[in-house]
Amino acid sequence: MSTEETVKKTEEVVAPKEEEKKSVFSGASATTANAFSLFGGAKPKTAESDEKEDADGEKKSDEKADEEEPDVHFEPIVKLEKVDVKTNEEDEDAIYKVRAKLFKFDADSKEWKERGTGDVRFLKHKTTGKVRLLMRRDKTLKICANHYILPEYELKPNVGSDRSWVYNVAADISEGVPEPQVLAIRFGNSDIANEFKAKFEEVQKEEKSE
Repeated sequence: MSTEETVKKTEEVVAPKEEEKKSVFSGASATTANAFSLFGGAKPKTAESDEKEDADGEKKSDEKADEEEPDVHFEPIVKLEKVDVKTNEEDEDAIYKVRAKLFKFDADSKEWKERGTGDVRFLKHKTTGKVRLLMRRDKTLKICANHYILPEYELKPNVGSDRSWVYNVAADISEGVPEPQVLAIRFGNSDIANEFKAKFEEVQKEEKSE
């Protein structure tokens, strides 16, 4: 046997054929899969199986959400009826309105006390023609002045101010019962104060003529 033939036979023995390599690796894969199956293990996941599991999971969660959120409607036990709140202004027309701040003189403490800030209105009764001054506080709408404008009332300048007036009221009923009061009413500027005085005296003239 020649040297070349000896070398060729040696290479054939050392280098296995390509087909033998494939069979060896395929056999290993089959063995691995069987081993997972034998010991209760899961088979290796594929991309398709992952997508299927995600879709199934979302479907189950949606079904569960539908079951947990039933559409329940409860009828109220007590039905509230609409109530019309009367302000005792239904039979009156507002003929004048202006913003102001009101003060009341406290005889016990001998000092002025603030009654509130809000809209002052002159309200004329539709039947009797009588005009009253009504003032409500901002936000709470609580009455802080409520009296008829009578001919004998006199608006006097407040000392040291050209935008406020002081006057005596025989019967103010803002607290629910008629009581005499000394009131001071202050406006934003002197022009508004003079306008208020002119309107106040105009109502007084109408009262005298009736």
